Amino acid sequence: MDVRQNLPPGPRAPALYQGVGMWTRPLASLERCRARYGNRFTVRFPFTPPFVIIADPEQVKQIYTAPPDVLHPGAGARVLEPVVGKNSVILLDGDAHMEQRKLILPAFHGERMERLTGLVRDVTEREIASWGAGEIALHPRLQALTLEIILRAVFGLDEGPRLDALREALTAGLRYGESPITLVPPPTDPDAGERWMRRLNRFGPLRGFLDTRDRIDRLLHEQIAERRADDGDRDDVLAMLLGARHEDGSPMSEEELRDELMTLLVAGHETTASTLAWAFERLAREPQVLAALTGETREGDDEDYLLATIRETLRRRPVLPNTAPRLVKKPIEVGGWHYEPGPCLVANAYLIHHDPDIYPDPYAFRPERFLDEKPGTYTWIPFGGGRRRCIGMSFAMLEMRVVLRAVLRAYDLDLTGAAHEPPARRNITVRPAHGSRASLAPRETRVPVAA
Repeated sequence: MDVRQNLPPGPRAPALYQGVGMWTRPLASLERCRARYGNRFTVRFPFTPPFVIIADPEQVKQIYTAPPDVLHPGAGARVLEPVVGKNSVILLDGDAHMEQRKLILPAFHGERMERLTGLVRDVTEREIASWGAGEIALHPRLQALTLEIILRAVFGLDEGPRLDALREALTAGLRYGESPITLVPPPTDPDAGERWMRRLNRFGPLRGFLDTRDRIDRLLHEQIAERRADDGDRDDVLAMLLGARHEDGSPMSEEELRDELMTLLVAGHETTASTLAWAFERLAREPQVLAALTGETREGDDEDYLLATIRETLRRRPVLPNTAPRLVKKPIEVGGWHYEPGPCLVANAYLIHHDPDIYPDPYAFRPERFLDEKPGTYTWIPFGGGRRRCIGMSFAMLEMRVVLRAVLRAYDLDLTGAAHEPPARRNITVRPAHGSRASLAPRETRVPVAA
């Protein structure tokens, strides 16, 4: 049976051509497809199943609430396996996913979140004090900041050689995400996958990737071993994971710990840094929004407009346009269309967030949308939804609140006069192409303008 004829219509160009388009113009390509095919269309990329892009909230609800044995988000996210490992909660499905999720979830909720607030604030204030003045690219600074926060939160490490080595190795490893070849999933056969990765490690844009990953792994395993032997009373995420137990009473294995640590380290800083970069990119070009937000952050502890600004940033520029592609494992009907096993169903956050029937004037940056109304469960999906909603959402929102408030209290943000920054891909995320350039003036040194 021809799978192409049993899927919604979409571009007929070769898969490689479609892949290049989605990499070089990630959001414009989506807009163009929707304009031609509507809120449901099929795209094809090299070496992957067909992707059925869904931008209808009712169909998204059906996807998010489908039985876990019918749609497999873990199988749909295999492009991340070379980085996060096969035991990552992102790549697991069914009961294995739910069990692993229960082990990790307590790390970023309740009292632990409250205790992390002080850490996030201290690291943020120290880091941004070193930014200086003038026009700078904020995205690299924000990446360094959020990496520092997640390293300190996960390991409880103080400044020193171990923290420096982890920071350097992780930064080097994440740079490989700037190559489109990282969107090609490895072969399903483990031996074939290992041979494939070894070849890529010797040639081309991924040359040296495995060497960098091995260096990261050595550092992580050393840290795990030291902490297993340490009887001290620790309160970081690693301590929580070491104390977690499966339903049969067994602790997490070395490989499980390694993969979940990598998941937290990678997912816990890259997406947050890019969202913050987009926030500043928008604020630098929206003087009324910037004035309202600056006034609130400097006049007291209210956070209504701050939270609304973060939500509007996540609406306007979701850094994960596609939320957890779900591989169809059993026949399912969504929105009146029958799907057989084989394709991936993909809820698209960007297109839903820019639907004028849901958000009037969708391309305007208006935090006021969220002042009196909470985001809809299936109309605001930057963190995905259903049982696979991002575990770190609360921590990410905490970081963004703290960082935005701290920067606007420490600096005056000036308009650069630059054009809006186009989106650029970094693996599965979308970031400002020019690094979110902005002009900063420290408040205590700013010379007042004469009346």
